[in-house]
Amino acid sequence: MSDTPTILKKILARKAQEVAEREPKVSTSDLKAKIADQQGSAFDPRGFAANMAKAISKGRSAVIAEAKKASPSKGLLREPFIPAEIARSYESGGASCLSVLTDKDFFQGSESYLVEARAACSLPVIRKDFIIDPYQVYEARAMGADCILLIVSALEDQQMADLNGLACELGMDVLIEVHGADELERALPLGNRLVGINNRNLHTFEVTLNNTFDLLNMIPEDRIVVTESGIHCREDVQAMREHNVHSFLVGEAFMRASDPGQKLKELFE
Repeated sequence: MSDTPTILKKILARKAQEVAEREPKVSTSDLKAKIADQQGSAFDPRGFAANMAKAISKGRSAVIAEAKKASPSKGLLREPFIPAEIARSYESGGASCLSVLTDKDFFQGSESYLVEARAACSLPVIRKDFIIDPYQVYEARAMGADCILLIVSALEDQQMADLNGLACELGMDVLIEVHGADELERALPLGNRLVGINNRNLHTFEVTLNNTFDLLNMIPEDRIVVTESGIHCREDVQAMREHNVHSFLVGEAFMRASDPGQKLKELFE
């Protein structure tokens, strides 16, 4: 991981600090107990990957619509930021799933945003964060997440396998995110149904949809390829679907719209 981008190194260092700060206040045992208490309730996993597959089987785009208040590269994206309203808008707009940023320091996110968004709709929700420790996986399920994101460039192979296995044990799906062929080769042996391809170069921040196209021939047909970043217009969607990519994670294009769900409809219907 010597090639890890500077911004990512900074974020990961902060994540290690976060875990060290949080665990004395709410222990792993506390999180496990909360998860056990919630079984058989509205917090049960909603089937993130299954919902994506269902949309695709009906010939639709499977859209993971993101609630993101800000980003390190673009600054503030939406104010006021009301997760419940955004979630309802996305659901009415035809989203298959939600993505909610929970990182506070770099994306102005919050765990409470995920809880509020999930309670306001029936869609499965992914916890979008930089997960490096089992504690964060338990934390994700305890807050109601149906899926977590694992970023290959942030993890060693064994670490990635362990976090992936724990998430599956807890009933969550995992979106494995890659940026290039080398990361994809590391991710595929885990057997995850969801493979995310981020079109943003973490070193240069340049975005190109060719990043998804270039990696498609390496991915088995039984996987669901989720293209991430750079989807801004109907032509982008059409280009992906012509390459047999039917799953999209989109945030910024929606967050800048007055009605995110209506923008989703315009882009994907």
